[in-house]
Amino acid sequence: MERYLAPLAYLPTGWQQNVRIEIDDNGFISQITPNDAGEQCQKLTGAILPGMPNLHSHAFQRAMAGLGEQRLNPHDSFWSWREQMYQVALQISPQQLYVIAKSLYMEMLEGGFTSVAEFHYLHHDANGKPYAGNDEMADAISRAAADAGIGLTLLPTLYSYSDFAMAPASTTQRRFIQTTEQYLAQLERLKKLISTRANQRLGGCFHSLRACTPEQINEVVATLPSDWPLHLHLSEQVKEVNRCLEVHQCTPLDWLSRSVEINSRWCMIHATHITDSELELLAKSKAVAGLCPLTEASLGDGLYEVDSFLSQGGRIGIGSDSHISVDVAEELRMLEYGQRLKHQQRNFLASEQYPSTAERLLVESYQGGAQALAQPIGQLAKGQRADFIELDMNDPYLASVSTEHLLDSWVFAHYKNAIQSVMVAGKWQVKEHHHQQHQPMQAALLETLKELRS
Repeated sequence: MERYLAPLAYLPTGWQQNVRIEIDDNGFISQITPNDAGEQCQKLTGAILPGMPNLHSHAFQRAMAGLGEQRLNPHDSFWSWREQMYQVALQISPQQLYVIAKSLYMEMLEGGFTSVAEFHYLHHDANGKPYAGNDEMADAISRAAADAGIGLTLLPTLYSYSDFAMAPASTTQRRFIQTTEQYLAQLERLKKLISTRANQRLGGCFHSLRACTPEQINEVVATLPSDWPLHLHLSEQVKEVNRCLEVHQCTPLDWLSRSVEINSRWCMIHATHITDSELELLAKSKAVAGLCPLTEASLGDGLYEVDSFLSQGGRIGIGSDSHISVDVAEELRMLEYGQRLKHQQRNFLASEQYPSTAERLLVESYQGGAQALAQPIGQLAKGQRADFIELDMNDPYLASVSTEHLLDSWVFAHYKNAIQSVMVAGKWQVKEHHHQQHQPMQAALLETLKELRS
């Protein structure tokens, strides 16, 4: 049993002072008590918040951050960026993926993410053939998460086609492609692997309706445990929606909902270009809209109708996706600023219940992220995993404000990483602003990036 006393902690009831946090040997909060004297407790110095779930990650894409920012043609777009991404995907070995993913997950921890949903579709070797052990790439992701100390929901991804109407895959997609049978066999193998690693679990995942059919999705879902989360890229680009209309005479979500039950197990990634009726359908289903504000801005995807969705009872969470940056506050800031630009109104996502814009964004993202990862996270409460971050109250922009403005000052005014410590499952992973393996991993990452970028 570990006992800590936080001078300030954000609980489900809001900010509380002198909070005693007791953590059992399995890394879960066994008791949490505000206004405690703190006897026999280790004293913390900062303000404590739940760690943020990162509901969407493609770890290997961190290797190309900064390399897709030169114009290739007058109409550079998501689709031209995708071809660059494929070239990176074709090069990475399992060991290189391990280094990139471990370094990335350490960055996530330093940036306030304490768990991650890894949308994983790099299944085969560079020639498109299964590895001898079949799952070397998935194992590299799982080991990287375990060694970095981050919680993981691993989402092996079904990817069978290049486009609607079951168009054959291109040669540049050869590392991704599986039949439904191959995918289900992979999940069976990975159940054994993931069961050996703490704070990890599996989920079902489908790349997109371009890459697999509703019939495949139904077949897979019918075989999965009922508590597994389900993730899917949906309606990210207008071209994607128009192509579905051309082939199926309906939009992707409309097509999916005709044959698949959409419910709270689902996390629809992006869902940027959906109609008002689809927005209502998604809200009523209690599925999560997985928003990735920095990546969606980087790729020119567009802006989700966040306020309308939330007002109908919709659920959201955030992900860092392609990892052009890895920081909770940056993602939340971009989420709000995108809406401000679209609607020409300040503090657009604040509400009557949460007049603090940052508080509203955090609360919604904690809840949606925990649901999307299907893990006991996102709150400082009894029975939750002890995942939390400690804000540095020596930071002038934090130390000079009342609790009423503390979250807004972190999200909208911090001038450097204000997170001084991070705990996952009762173990400190970040101290004094850096992951405890920060220095040795920098050397390994540099060597790996030089290999890939040469």
